[in-house]
Amino acid sequence: MQDSFGLYIHVPFCATRCGYCDFNTYTPGELGAPNSQASYLDALDQELELAAAKVQRPAETVFIGGGTPSLLGADGLARVLDRVRATFGLAKGAEVTTESNPESTDPAFFAGLREAGFTRVSLGMQSASSAVLAVLERAHTPGRAFDAAAEAQAAGFEHVNLDMIYGTPGETDDDVRATLDRVLATGVDHVSAYSLIVEDGTRMARKVTKGQLPAPDEDVLARRYQLIAGALEEAGYGWYEVSNWAKPGGACRHNLIYWRDGDWWGAGPGAHSHLGNTRFFNVKHPARYSRLLADAALPIAGEETLTDADRHTEAIMLGLRLSEGIPRDWVSEAADEVVGRHRQRGLLEEADGRLKVTDSGRLLADGIITDILVAEDRG
Repeated sequence: MQDSFGLYIHVPFCATRCGYCDFNTYTPGELGAPNSQASYLDALDQELELAAAKVQRPAETVFIGGGTPSLLGADGLARVLDRVRATFGLAKGAEVTTESNPESTDPAFFAGLREAGFTRVSLGMQSASSAVLAVLERAHTPGRAFDAAAEAQAAGFEHVNLDMIYGTPGETDDDVRATLDRVLATGVDHVSAYSLIVEDGTRMARKVTKGQLPAPDEDVLARRYQLIAGALEEAGYGWYEVSNWAKPGGACRHNLIYWRDGDWWGAGPGAHSHLGNTRFFNVKHPARYSRLLADAALPIAGEETLTDADRHTEAIMLGLRLSEGIPRDWVSEAADEVVGRHRQRGLLEEADGRLKVTDSGRLLADGIITDILVAEDRG
């Protein structure tokens, strides 16, 4: 396991709720409290102080996600980062990322982030197609993400990510190609591309259940993935995780902590943490979160202790999604036959003592991982 430590900070606010989203986020109408952001920031200050006293190590990465962190503005995000410095501290050369909705950004926003010490920006783009964005109920104009990427780069950000969703009902291959053309034209150094998942309880799920929208088609998702991978890799991006591509030096160090089964503290309502053999999570609602911290109590809602078997399972599940793979000796002899079968099919490869999925195996990574773990359990 790796020795890196990251800090995730969850900002639970959104201007509107997208139809496909099941994240722990709240619109102003759902919260009903005019000072909810101020209360949240005060509570976050307290959680960071309490958490830093427990962890006692500086953050090598900070990732502010949501929700829509950019709703806090550059000043609000600078306050959060200043508090991180004053509590956890930042390791030398720390990576500091914030997610942003393109509609709540402008050149002054990005300039403020750079001045505050942010090193990386992740922009929610999803698609360049207005029709696709309408189905997703995304409240931003199709071209705004690309303008925002240019503004971030002009402000001095060398590391900019664009998030893409593919497989939306009604989307065409041409929509994906047009989006990729716009992405490549920006010159950003990182692209994340995730297939649409229809989550239970969302407006999109209700529309699918009622027959108002078709469910995503697995064959279409596979074809779109290959289209995206081919275009990005031809343009010089390398895949380092099944859904993430970067130019040399552009991989997200914070997310690598997750995939390498490292340690992180998750601050904010509903945030999850992982420290050694312990996993825990915060209460979800911002009001309860603030009340607990006003009493100087960490807002932890539940925790579990992971067994060695749990850690092994997670290390395999996470590590085989990475292009670097995992040490071959992490997989027990009970799964040798399964590994050999997938190697013969060209889906797995062994090199330098490591086991990796091949380019062809990426699409089937989840199934390959399941096969290995089932074989180990039976052995």
